[in-house]
Amino acid sequence: MPEPLPPTRKRRGRLLRFGAAVVVLCAVAGYLVVQYLTGGTDGPTCRVVSGGAGGPSYEFTPEQAVNAATITAVGTGRGLPERAVTIALATALQESGLRNISHGDRDSLGLFQQRPSQGWGTPKEILDPTYAAAEFYKHLVKVKGYQDLPLTVAAQRVQRSGYPEAYAKHEPDAELLAAALTGTAAATLTCDGRQDTTQAAQATATGAQAAATGPDAVRSALVRDFGRDALETTAAEVGAKAAPSPTPGTKDTRTVTLPVRKDTRPGSDRSLRERGWQLAHWAVANSSALRIERVSYAGRQWTAGNTVSEWRTTGGEDGTESVRILTAR
Repeated sequence: MPEPLPPTRKRRGRLLRFGAAVVVLCAVAGYLVVQYLTGGTDGPTCRVVSGGAGGPSYEFTPEQAVNAATITAVGTGRGLPERAVTIALATALQESGLRNISHGDRDSLGLFQQRPSQGWGTPKEILDPTYAAAEFYKHLVKVKGYQDLPLTVAAQRVQRSGYPEAYAKHEPDAELLAAALTGTAAATLTCDGRQDTTQAAQATATGAQAAATGPDAVRSALVRDFGRDALETTAAEVGAKAAPSPTPGTKDTRTVTLPVRKDTRPGSDRSLRERGWQLAHWAVANSSALRIERVSYAGRQWTAGNTVSEWRTTGGEDGTESVRILTAR
């Protein structure tokens, strides 16, 4: 019969096992935090790069892409400058990781972790990304000189966060996203375009319905983000008025053609090309959710599922008159 271990060795063994358990728990916790902030790193991805060669880049998920595109569209729809969009995106990156979450500190909800008890709206309203973004901008424009303030100061005057300095670390990524999604930087945002498996889970968590697909769904999403006035401005055409079908004698019911016209709403000073690239990048950002297969604009084309997911030059130099979006069958 083996001799019993001395008490000291027993304690040392228990401490080693306890220490190993703590290490494992910390590793699991760290993994879960990463998944929470990024929406998961497995599955389809999106990427935005600097307009200049060799510049920085930022990778993110389709869920984050849809929300970033919505936040940007709401801002530009109000005639706000790119700086306002950058502040909003950096704030949402810090508060929710650009995810429309149905939980948070106390009663905080949504992209900006707005609180119903503090007068931001009802839970249902706050969990509507378009409403949440509009509320953020409504408060931001009341901050005197917000465009010239440090981002942390401007965001803090809206959010009243306990950790205002945390917004600063997201400014570089927010600037890249804002430049692409406002159309300032052309052909800089890509996604792989695979169907987004997180969308149904997100819809369930927020009480929303999963998005439909096809041309009508694209149109509905455009109205959701840009508003009906913006849709009329672009004069969206669907179905028979779309691009010529590859099969003679048939109608192409999968293509949405958006004639691009300069945004003449008060406060907007963006060029025709910037307006076009905003719509083109918006379509790519929504490609997984809406099952968009191809986007063409200004002689460049993005196609879902290609290995590098880049904007490629087409055979002929198209003008800036329209953005063409091909949806899945």
